[in-house]
Amino acid sequence: PCKLGGLELPHPSGPLGHSDGDAVLHALSDALLGAAGLDDLGTLFSDKDPRWKGADSATLLSECLARVHATGWHVVNADLVIATEGPRIAPHRAAMRARIAELLHVTPDAINVKGKTLEGLGALAHGAGVAVQAVCLIGKA
Repeated sequence: PCKLGGLELPHPSGPLGHSDGDAVLHALSDALLGAAGLDDLGTLFSDKDPRWKGADSATLLSECLARVHATGWHVVNADLVIATEGPRIAPHRAAMRARIAELLHVTPDAINVKGKTLEGLGALAHGAGVAVQAVCLIGKA
């Protein structure tokens, strides 16, 4: 299965990982933690720890959000760029925005998701994976 942005997308394969491999939620978690000056996802949920084997990335994001809230911050908005040759992001963009907004406790208009192709350049363009850039703006509660 291909899990991206908290959704299972119809595609023959998806990113691999110690957890469920949702590269979008992982990038978003790291952006959120980084904005608050907290440890990164790999430090908090080590792939050496069997507790996180197969973990739902939505659960990890929720835990990251709780840590951010505990330090007095809240999410203002998030912007994500997903670079992949497949699956196509555009048909799933609205559902992905809604799911991410739900996970971050914001409205969908605070979430932007863009899909990009690499047009044949590099290993990612030949199906070797997915690259995600995430930026998260936070504010003091």
